[in-house]
Amino acid sequence: MGGLTDLPFINRVALVLCRYFEQEKISFTGKKVLELGSGTGIVGILAVLLGGDVTITDKDNVLSQIEHNVSANIPADCRHRSKVCALSWGKDHINFPTDYDFILGADIVYTSLIYPLLLKTLLHLCYESTIIYLSTKLRRGNHSISFHEELLPKYFNCELVHRVEDKNINVYKLSKLNPVTTDDALM
Repeated sequence: MGGLTDLPFINRVALVLCRYFEQEKISFTGKKVLELGSGTGIVGILAVLLGGDVTITDKDNVLSQIEHNVSANIPADCRHRSKVCALSWGKDHINFPTDYDFILGADIVYTSLIYPLLLKTLLHLCYESTIIYLSTKLRRGNHSISFHEELLPKYFNCELVHRVEDKNINVYKLSKLNPVTTDDALM
């Protein structure tokens, strides 16, 4: 991926998730994939290269950089399987379908202020067979551990599938518990 390696900042948390997909030989072939809070788009780009039909999302102000990275790193004959668009958690998530096979997020669990919006968005976007992969750097003071170990297990089957001990980065695999409505998550 030529263009991404030239960027001054590549999120290590995203790279951990990419390496996990490589290590586990995860294929997204023919699968509908959504990446949340994409940043550089590296995780979504990899999911396209691994065969997925991928919607890469972030805030409006980041989309032009992601589009550049998509153009620089996805061969033209695969680009039709990628889409870049804005998604504001807890606000316009209802404009997105609810039938994704995979939802991916790297370093999106960074402040407790957004946890209710992220949870609301995740609950809306996935159905019972959706697999969610979240790669998180556990930081002091942001309650990321309680988000993963206390809040998410109320609504999702949560499994720690990979850990980079020296970087304090965890990869979690989630799937929705029994049907839960978004309104239930707000209580």
